[in-house]
Amino acid sequence: MTPVIDLKLLRENPDVVRASQRARGEDPGLVDALLESDAARRAAVTAADNLRAEQKAASKKVGKASPEERPALLEEAKSLAEKVKAAEAAQAEAEKAFTAAHMAIANVVIDGVPAGGEDDFVVLETVGEPRAIDDPKDHVELGESLGLIDLERGAKVSGARFYFLTGAGALLQLGLMQLAARLATDNGFTLMIPPVLVRPEVMAGTGFLGAHSEEVYRIDSDDLYLVGTSEVPLAGYHADEILDLSGGPLRYAGWSSCFRREAGSHGKDTRGIIRVHQFDKVEGFVYCTPDQAEAEHDRLLGWQREMLAKIDVPYRVIDIAAGDLGMSAARKYDCEAWLPTQQTYRELTSTSNCTTFQARRLAVRYRDENGKPQIAATLNGTLATTRWLVAILENHQQPDGSVRVPEALVPFVGTEVLEPKK
Repeated sequence: MTPVIDLKLLRENPDVVRASQRARGEDPGLVDALLESDAARRAAVTAADNLRAEQKAASKKVGKASPEERPALLEEAKSLAEKVKAAEAAQAEAEKAFTAAHMAIANVVIDGVPAGGEDDFVVLETVGEPRAIDDPKDHVELGESLGLIDLERGAKVSGARFYFLTGAGALLQLGLMQLAARLATDNGFTLMIPPVLVRPEVMAGTGFLGAHSEEVYRIDSDDLYLVGTSEVPLAGYHADEILDLSGGPLRYAGWSSCFRREAGSHGKDTRGIIRVHQFDKVEGFVYCTPDQAEAEHDRLLGWQREMLAKIDVPYRVIDIAAGDLGMSAARKYDCEAWLPTQQTYRELTSTSNCTTFQARRLAVRYRDENGKPQIAATLNGTLATTRWLVAILENHQQPDGSVRVPEALVPFVGTEVLEPKK
């Protein structure tokens, strides 16, 4: 596994990394620990290299020595062999300590990202006006009365936070996924249906086995992980490869089921399908050169806006504060839809610029104009997910308990209005 954050940046400008740690609310002292372990590792490598060179020279002397000189030289060679063995053990320990120190530091945030935690985001734009809805019903009441969601049997079959999407509910979700797949392919994405079980090195490479590892399902008997987003297999798709980015960024859209334990959210959003253990999602994923990443981030946000326009719900775009970014993200924008019953905005999409963080871990490179391999950049962004049904149902409900189907989804659902079951 290759390094995580850029060691050149760390060595030449550690204050930038310290500032990033402070902005995230994390320990800047970890930077000094990494610098020390980096120096120790390099010293251990040099010491082992020097001793190996001495050992090689001593071996040559033995071959040329006279019978009288040979015993002493053999003793010297034996002593050097023991020293080399000890030096290599010390080098391995230094490498292990360095890797642990390196893995502890999150991606360096981009200039301009708000400092602070979950509540310190900056609203960039608000789109659409919430409709005045007298005594709005929440998505659970609507979903059950319309025969779209069956939470009771979901719990009977699988436990809390599982559900069945039934009838038009299933058609709504499939329509959303189809709309996202079509938008993605129309904009040059390659549609993928990836595996949802991945190896530990792929899960770790994307940064999901850090602070939030308790959210990930692990299949112990096979040493595989269930993905919480198709970002994970798409990031691993080109691991240990050198990409041809001469024609521009490589864009993929992964359609998959996703699995999250929600271990840190007990008592939070337990009603309905806002925070569940299994859901479907279409995720955009981009490989590009680092200088293209900022523009690609804006494009991903633009495609998310196009999708939200298709479901016709009020939303806002927020710039996530550094302390609320995942380990891999250097900047993240969320689009949050208005929920009438909660009288607040709730996340529907995220898009993250991960700069070179994931690609370093997964050894994804490209050749620059001189043919020299360089670390690529990666980005990701939600294009549709099960949670969108919540915003659709609540924002398009009618006084009689029916729900208007957004025009773009009518061909998939087969009706313009969902009526309560008699």
